[in-house]
Amino acid sequence: MRLTGADLLEHCLAKPGAWQDEPWEGDVVAKVGDKIFAFLGSGSAVGVKCGNNREEADELVDTYPEDVSKSAYIGRSGWNTVRLAGSVPDDEILELIDASYETIVGKLPKSKRPPVR
Repeated sequence: MRLTGADLLEHCLAKPGAWQDEPWEGDVVAKVGDKIFAFLGSGSAVGVKCGNNREEADELVDTYPEDVSKSAYIGRSGWNTVRLAGSVPDDEILELIDASYETIVGKLPKSKRPPVR
């Protein structure tokens, strides 16, 4: 069984300090502190931080060119959109979400970071 948008949201919200927001109508995101770590949108793809810059993020695009693309508007900052039910294995999608979360938490001021469980 492949991951669904609901599975991704559940995975995101299980992280310390994570919460759901809808900053744009119909676009669900997962945040930690006041920063987005996953764009869940309509549930058919997920946007995640895949590197500190475009070059790092392009490694994933090069590996899965049919199912991973540079995110609109924020792609230059290392964000990619990963299509669900494609060639990217589900466990790798969950690892990408975990890495995106860790990256964003690491950029939060210490006072805004969630307590470690």
